[in-house]
Amino acid sequence: MSVRLLISASLLVVSASSFAAPAKNRLTVDRYLDWEDVARPTLAPDGKRIVYERRWVDALQDRWETALWIMNADGSKNRFLVRGSEPRWSPDGTRIAYLAHGEPDGTRILQIFVRWMDAEGSVSQVTRVREKPSNIRWSPDGESIAFQMVVPPDGDDPFRIDMPKPPRGAEWTDPPKIVTRLDYRRDRIGYHPDGFRHLFVITADGGTPRQVTAGEWHHDDLQWMPDGQSLVFRSLRADDAEYQWRESEIYSIDIDSGEVTQLTRRQGPDRDPLPSPDGRHIAYLGYDWTDDTYIEEGLYVMNADGSNPRRIIGEMGRRPQNLRWAEDGTGLYFTAAVLGTSNLIFTDLEGEHRPVTEGNHMVSMTDIQSGRAVGTLTSYYVPKNLIAFDVTSGSLNTGLTTLHETNRGVLTEVELGEVEEIWYGSVDDFRVHGWIVKPPDFDPSKRYPLILRIHGGPHGMYHSGFDFKNQNHAANGYVVLYTNPRGSSGYGSPFGNAIENAYPDKDYDDLMAGVDEIVSRGYIDERNLFVYGGSGGGVLTSWIVGHTQRFTAAVSKAPVTNWLSFVGTTDGSGWYHNFDALPWDDPSEHLRRSPLMYVGNVTTPTLLMTGEKDLRTPMEQTEQYYRALKLRKIPTAMIRLADGWHSRSLPPTNLMRVQLYLRNWFDRFMVRETRATDQQ
Repeated sequence: MSVRLLISASLLVVSASSFAAPAKNRLTVDRYLDWEDVARPTLAPDGKRIVYERRWVDALQDRWETALWIMNADGSKNRFLVRGSEPRWSPDGTRIAYLAHGEPDGTRILQIFVRWMDAEGSVSQVTRVREKPSNIRWSPDGESIAFQMVVPPDGDDPFRIDMPKPPRGAEWTDPPKIVTRLDYRRDRIGYHPDGFRHLFVITADGGTPRQVTAGEWHHDDLQWMPDGQSLVFRSLRADDAEYQWRESEIYSIDIDSGEVTQLTRRQGPDRDPLPSPDGRHIAYLGYDWTDDTYIEEGLYVMNADGSNPRRIIGEMGRRPQNLRWAEDGTGLYFTAAVLGTSNLIFTDLEGEHRPVTEGNHMVSMTDIQSGRAVGTLTSYYVPKNLIAFDVTSGSLNTGLTTLHETNRGVLTEVELGEVEEIWYGSVDDFRVHGWIVKPPDFDPSKRYPLILRIHGGPHGMYHSGFDFKNQNHAANGYVVLYTNPRGSSGYGSPFGNAIENAYPDKDYDDLMAGVDEIVSRGYIDERNLFVYGGSGGGVLTSWIVGHTQRFTAAVSKAPVTNWLSFVGTTDGSGWYHNFDALPWDDPSEHLRRSPLMYVGNVTTPTLLMTGEKDLRTPMEQTEQYYRALKLRKIPTAMIRLADGWHSRSLPPTNLMRVQLYLRNWFDRFMVRETRATDQQ
C-alpha cells in the first residue's frame, strides 16, 4: 500500500511540474513558419460586422496564403468565412465581392466571386476571364461590379511572319518575344508586356464583362461616381508607363455612352481619385512636376467636372494614403507616415487638419462607417494587429481597441529585444533618426557585435513597427542599428532632396555618425562591426566598404554597383527622366557615384545576394562587383536566390535563407572570444 502511495505521490509531483511555464526562448528563424498577418479590414455598411484578410505562411507550398475572416464590430465571434482576398461589401451589406482562384484555370488565375452574407452563404463565381481582375468596385446600386484587367493589343501584328510547317514530331524552340515598348519588363509590378490595362463592368450575378475603355493606355485607380452613371480613374499612355510618376491624369467615363472627360490638366502625376459622398467633389493625390528627385505628394480637391482644383494638404512626410471622405462630406481622413510613425489625420476642405490618432506606432486605416474606423496597428513589440477606433469625437485615440492580436502563440514563448529610439547629429547640422535593438539578455557592461542595417529606396523609411528580421538578429546576440539617413522619406522635402545628384554621398556620413553614436555608448565591440542592406541599402553597403575599412564583414543585397550599365538593364529605367542629360552623353557623374569605381579600396569581406529574377537591380550588377572582388582576392561569394523578383523575403523560405546566410557570413569573420552569445 505504501509503495502505491509513493508512486502516486511521485507521479503527482511530476504532473504538477509539467504545468510550469517554460522558459522563454529566442525568436529563431523557424518561428517565421508560424507567422501570420492581417490586412484590409472593411466594415459592413451598417457598421456591425468586419470582414478582413488573414494571412499565414504555408510551409509546404512555400508561400503566403490568404483567407477572409469575419467578426462582429466589437471583435466577438471571430471566425473563418471563405478562401479569398480583397473583400468588398455591397452597398446594402447583403453580399461581399472578393478575389479567389476559380475556373477556367483553377489555381492559376484569380476570379471575382460574390458571397451572400445570409445564413445560406451562397457563393457564385462572377468572372471567368483569362487575366487577373483587380481593384474591384461595387456600383452604388449594387447591380454591377467594375474592375480593371489587362487586354492584348488590337490590330495586326507588324512582325507577323510565315514560318514553314514543322516536320511531324519536330520539337522546335518557342517563338521569340518581340519588344517594342520601353515598359516591357514591368509585367511583374502591374504592367503587362503584351497588353494594356483597361476598365470593365460586369453584372453582380455574373455574365460577360463589358470593356469600358480602349486604346494604348493603362487605366487604374477606378471609383464609381455616386450616381452610378460614370467612373473616375487615372490614366497614362502605354508608352509613358515607365514615367507614371511624372505624368498621369484623372478622367471620367460615362458607362453608357463611353464619353471620356479629362479632369486634370497639368504637368505632374495625379492619381487615386475619390468622389465625395454627394458627388460634388473629387479628392486626389499628386504634385506639380519639378526636377527634384524627391517630391512629396499633396492632397487635392476639385469639383466633379474638374474645375477649381486646389491643394489642401502639402508637406506631410510620406504621401497621404488610404483616403476616406467623412460621411457628411466636410473633409477627408488619411494616414501619413512622418518621422518614423504613421497616424490618422483629418482635414477639412480648407486644409485645416488635426490628428485623430497619435503615438509611436504605425497605424493604417482602411475603412470608416458610422463614425467608426478599422485598420491595423504595429509597434516595436506588436506585429500587425486589427484595430478599431472612433473618428468623430475630436480627441486623440478615442476608443482605440485591439480586435484581433496576431502571433500570440509565438510571442508568448519568446523574449524580444528592447528597442530604443535615438536622434543624433551628422554633417551639415543634420539631425538623423534611428533605432537600436538590443539582445534579450542585454548587459551594458558587456561588448556586443553590431549590425548596421540600411534601408532601400533610397527614398524609403524605417519606422516604429515590429520588425521580425531585427528581432531575430538581436536574438542571436547582435545589437542592431537602423536609421533614416538623409534622402529618407518622412522628414520633409529638404531632407529627402539632400542626396539629389549626390547619391551615395553624405548619407554615408549620416550612417557613420550613427555607428559613432552607438559605439560611444561603450557596449559595442569595435572589432565586430557588420553592415548590410538591400537595394538602395545594397548600394550604400557596397559604397561603405569602398570608403572605410572599419567593418569586419558586409553583405550587399541586390545592389547597384555600376550606374552606367544599370540604365540599360533595369526595369526602372524611367527614373532617367531628364532626356537632355542621358548618362552616356556624360558618364562621369554616373561613374563617380558607382561603388564599382572604388572596389580597389575594399578590404572588407563582402558577400553578395541577389534574386535570379530581379529586374529592378539586375544580377549583372552583382556579377560585376563579385568579379571585381574576386580579381582583387577579397573574400567574397555570390548567392543567387531563386524566385522573388526584387524581394529577398519572398517566398517565405527566402527570408529565412537570407537571415541565416548573412549571419553565417558575419560569423566567419567574427572575433570569437568577444561574442556575447552563440545562439542560432
